[in-house]
Amino acid sequence: MKYSQWIGILAAALLVGACFLPWAWYPDLRKEFTGFFSEGNTYGRPGKIFMFFAVIQTILFLFPRVWAKRANIFVSALTVAFCLKCYLLFTACYRGICPTPRIGIFLVALASITMLVATLLPGTRLKEEQS
Repeated sequence: MKYSQWIGILAAALLVGACFLPWAWYPDLRKEFTGFFSEGNTYGRPGKIFMFFAVIQTILFLFPRVWAKRANIFVSALTVAFCLKCYLLFTACYRGICPTPRIGIFLVALASITMLVATLLPGTRLKEEQS
């Protein structure tokens, strides 16, 4: 696809931006958790890891080499797996209390899946063999 690399870079920027948005509302604590804040740092700071993955993927999107495209597929799969883990962690019910998911967690999922699709559709051209 012609613009898949640029779509992937925009999705990486969306991923970084979504880390600063609210991910879940916890009614018992009356607080919103983001990618960088959880009460007592209980869930860690997954925003840092998402930012690391987004920077690596952006660099790999810009390299027009086959090894970079293959490495980008691997990093993108790790990003989607970590996104699934974070989604389950931040939206799971505990002790009869169910947090309300917010827009940030859905944007993280959308950006991660978009980057995976963009890595599977590279726009590189291979050299033809000379006879």
